[in-house]
Amino acid sequence: MKLLLLEAVQRYSIDNIDVLIQNLIDASVSAGKRVLAAVLIYIIGRYIVKLITKIVRGMLDRRPIEVGVKSFLMSLLNILLTVLLIISVIGALGVNTTSFAALLASAGVAVGMALSGNLQNFAGGIIILLFRPYRVGDWIEAQGVQGTVREIQIFHTIIATADNKLVYAPNGSMSTSVVVNYSREELRRVQWTVGIDYGEDVKRVRAVLLDYLNSLEQILKEPADKAPFVGVDALADSSVNLTVRAWVKTEDYWTTYFDVQQGIYELFNREGINIPFPQQTVHLAKD
Repeated sequence: MKLLLLEAVQRYSIDNIDVLIQNLIDASVSAGKRVLAAVLIYIIGRYIVKLITKIVRGMLDRRPIEVGVKSFLMSLLNILLTVLLIISVIGALGVNTTSFAALLASAGVAVGMALSGNLQNFAGGIIILLFRPYRVGDWIEAQGVQGTVREIQIFHTIIATADNKLVYAPNGSMSTSVVVNYSREELRRVQWTVGIDYGEDVKRVRAVLLDYLNSLEQILKEPADKAPFVGVDALADSSVNLTVRAWVKTEDYWTTYFDVQQGIYELFNREGINIPFPQQTVHLAKD
């Protein structure tokens, strides 16, 4: 009797082990299929995302849309497609996407409250694209930085400085603070401050400077309010300071500024006009 009972227990244990092994095998196969499906969905999805991005970029390139708007839309599209791909991969792994979507929405509210600054930057990016205080390619000054606008993204404006450093300025701050756009207008005024000795004939120096400025092709001569101007700005400690102003096209600003600066120095040397420098006279008392 004991032998029969022992054999029955052994058979039951073996049957349970077989069932357990079979369940593990079935679960492994099922999990493997899900993982394989998720990997395939990810690989194919990445290809589709790149394809859609390429198609949309081509459509935008064929239309007269600003570069800043294009980069903003492409950045937004890439984020949305990536989120959809992640949800698809999670669904392929067997996770309930409805529950995941609800969880994602709840998490989004929490994250949105924690990252309210980024939401402000997103809204700022939309404001920048609507009112266009600057565009891609403009030379601007903002947030203590000067440079060329390289790209307008969802959250940041990328500015390339003159020494080729990339500055990521938050769109929220860019949309609410002062932005100086040097590229928007067609013309810009160039200004120099020139010092001469107190003994120099100011009228003669002024005439020499005006003749020199009027001889330069890039400097505007008309209308009258854009003609070159030279006037006495200050009677300084060591010099009479003259303000020299001229109008040029915006793209000629820096070339004109440096060329004329050098030209004035060479002109004064040719005309014998003295350029003063600070001096100090010391009187020694005798015992």
